Amino acid sequence: MKKLFILFCFFYATFSFAQTKEKANLSDRPKLVVGIMVDQMRWDFLYRYYDRYGSNGFKRMLSEGFSCENTFIPYMQTVTACGHASVYTGSVPAVNGIIGNNWYVRETGQNMYCVKDTSAKTVGSATEPAGDMSPKNLLVTTMTDELRLATNFQSKVIGVALKDRGSILPAGKAGNAAYWYDVNTGNWISSTYYMNELPVWMKKLNDQKIVEKYYKQNWNTLYALNTYTQSTADDKAYEGSLAGQKTAVFPHVLTDYIGNNFGEIATTPFGNSMTMEIAKAVVENEKLGQGKSTDFLAVSFSSTDYVGHRFGPNSVETEDTYLRLDKELGEFFGFF
Repeated sequence: MKKLFILFCFFYATFSFAQTKEKANLSDRPKLVVGIMVDQMRWDFLYRYYDRYGSNGFKRMLSEGFSCENTFIPYMQTVTACGHASVYTGSVPAVNGIIGNNWYVRETGQNMYCVKDTSAKTVGSATEPAGDMSPKNLLVTTMTDELRLATNFQSKVIGVALKDRGSILPAGKAGNAAYWYDVNTGNWISSTYYMNELPVWMKKLNDQKIVEKYYKQNWNTLYALNTYTQSTADDKAYEGSLAGQKTAVFPHVLTDYIGNNFGEIATTPFGNSMTMEIAKAVVENEKLGQGKSTDFLAVSFSSTDYVGHRFGPNSVETEDTYLRLDKELGEFFGFF
């Protein structure tokens, strides 16, 4: 691959990382841009766990890229939909139209989900509402839309995330595809806004039920529990717990979910692992970065948000999730 450009974003700062520091000419454009969103990641997490990060993940982006530490987008609410839409459009909710994950529509007297589209149908699952989605509520173009326009639609743009909104909004209105996870079936799905059926390679992945591979691992800390000094005690009052578990302490047994609970994977770091696996499959099977025009892969890691909500930002679970994500990001960068 000629050149890879990584755009790493979370709600309080934006980072750019490239395989070279040399100033690029207009004729030397990257073959593939990978946009990475980390849902609910606070800016201080870059430094809170800095001493525990490896050299190839977050540290590599900080040392070889640019850290824009005074970036601020003045908007509320800081929820998933608003954050993704604001970063990818460069505008605030009042302009881009995504004013929440859900909002009330006075004209109809009903609530609107940010990416709900009753004219779109599920592709890849029998769970119909899970795929009735599209970016129709976006009022402005995204950077990925502008890329497609600039290349006369020769660029490929694909979004991947556990959450539908984390995949659909970054891919924009002109995206070639967006894939997200159906918690009811364990399948990765899309909608008729993008395609009439899943590609063969995605069908094969769904047939493998890859979520069960991660459930079989269970969830213990990546390192010795007593080394998690940036977190509160493992057994802390007011922490939530995983489904069917009485306490929020390690190790978390996940094997009980095999075959009967496909959704709880999102509240473990393995939801990010599964997202990473799908992202790699997209690059390989869609041959991203191998054409004449710049392609764009928009990846959002949602499990950091689910873990943060369930266990809290000071929990051992949160620290472990970021340490694992850092390691996987390093492996992901080495994939190209």
